[in-house]
Amino acid sequence: MTDGKVISLGRSPAPEGAVEAASRLGLPDFEPGWVWLVGAGPGDPGLLTLHALNALRQADIVVYDALVDETVLQFANPRATLEYSGKRGGKPSPKQRDISARLVELARAGKRVLRLKGGDPFVFGRGGEEALALVDAGIPFRLVPGVTAGIGGLGYAGIPVTHRDVNHAVTFVTGHMAGGDVPENLDWPSIAKGSPVIVLYMAMSHLGAISKLLIENGRRADEPVALVRNATLKDQSVLETTLGNAAEDVARADLRAPAIIVIGDVVKLREGLDWLGALEGRILKRDPLNLRGIEDAV
Repeated sequence: MTDGKVISLGRSPAPEGAVEAASRLGLPDFEPGWVWLVGAGPGDPGLLTLHALNALRQADIVVYDALVDETVLQFANPRATLEYSGKRGGKPSPKQRDISARLVELARAGKRVLRLKGGDPFVFGRGGEEALALVDAGIPFRLVPGVTAGIGGLGYAGIPVTHRDVNHAVTFVTGHMAGGDVPENLDWPSIAKGSPVIVLYMAMSHLGAISKLLIENGRRADEPVALVRNATLKDQSVLETTLGNAAEDVARADLRAPAIIVIGDVVKLREGLDWLGALEGRILKRDPLNLRGIEDAV
């Protein structure tokens, strides 16, 4: 089912505080023959939930995705086997049915199987497909949600997905279909007209086509866009551009996946909310939306 890549990392026992917290909170035991579908968050190990850490410490085998940072894997049970099963667009990847079959096989062998996914398993993570395969095979499972990149990753860039002076709705969209094409089954006219903020996952290879679709359906070419690469990690980088120039600017900057993309005026708030930039000396703007004068006048 996978490319056979099984890795071994230098792993050490979990911090005593984490073990004590898990015990005090009465977190569940990981029973043999179960599969836990766990979200690892967007990368920063500090964004792991206690449930995720509890799962890592008990699992017999960790079947992990391409977007799971190896720092997170170091929290795994030192006796656990780590098995890679990542799917990356444009690269040789295991088929989804083979991954699901592997989870069933391991669980039937009496293993505590941790299926570890970047972000949240149920947000463009195929967690629902894998869970249904487990149900079909009669395998008990547990879901552990994770911080999704479309919220947490943007937060690390200083961009809120909602702000009451900008938007009261946000739309999360996948940027490609299972075969790698632009999603044609989406109602792009309605998305363009109805959602003040759009967050795109896995859209780097189709950014030009998606931008064109949105502009043709009423979005402004000068609308702010931000791309956050390697969100929440030490090498995170942010490119601010506009909808009309986004594809060209990405190519010029040689910005590559993985990246989360946000379209909308919330991007302007980064001037005032780039907290990581402030740690490096950036002077934040107190009124990035230029609303203070308007508020004072009413």
